[in-house]
Amino acid sequence: MLARTLRQLTILDPPAKEVIVVDGGSDDDTVAIAQKYSATILTTQHARRSTQMNLGAQQASGDILCFLHGDTIVPDDVVDVILATLSDSTVACGGFVSLMTGRMTTRWSTSLHNSLKTYYAPLLFRPRLFLTKGLRLLFGDQVMFCRRTDFLACGGFDSALEIMEEADLCIKLAQRGRIKQVNRTVQSSDRRVAKWGPIKANLIYLAIGMLWGVGVSTTTLKRFYENVR
Repeated sequence: MLARTLRQLTILDPPAKEVIVVDGGSDDDTVAIAQKYSATILTTQHARRSTQMNLGAQQASGDILCFLHGDTIVPDDVVDVILATLSDSTVACGGFVSLMTGRMTTRWSTSLHNSLKTYYAPLLFRPRLFLTKGLRLLFGDQVMFCRRTDFLACGGFDSALEIMEEADLCIKLAQRGRIKQVNRTVQSSDRRVAKWGPIKANLIYLAIGMLWGVGVSTTTLKRFYENVR
């Protein structure tokens, strides 16, 4: 899946300023694949997304940061969409509508739930920020993007968090502007849904969101969210 993601990034119009791949000490072909597509490769022994994304942000030279998971496909005009979204000074962070797809299927119900969760989760658990600051909770498969200055000013991702680091960042960035879900789609792998089944997967996603919202630690929540490749 990583090769497909990186191949898509080579045809962006306009092109991205740089593509940085942060490998968390993997024992697969991640580094070799990234080398094939001439990406800048960083490595860390801490296989935690928050740590990896912070490292990538530290090394990035652009004014805008975009955090893309290795199993997610973006449209070829993604750079223009990001620039247009952040041209509005009231927007601090944006993300896309994520379609969860497999080789022969699109998980429409899961995709719909994940999109709606962007709105109902902050309304339930951070209603003041939802109503007064325009808080929306974006997640990793929605391809989050923001200005480098805003990211650094709020401290970036919390490297202590096992999961839900994107939602936590949204809460911090909401102090600097609105969080916007752009009306465009990206495609993410359905590997977890394929392994768990749609009912179990959606129950896990719902449970993790609800428990996080009431303050359960991400260390505890991570136990329910096994790594599936």
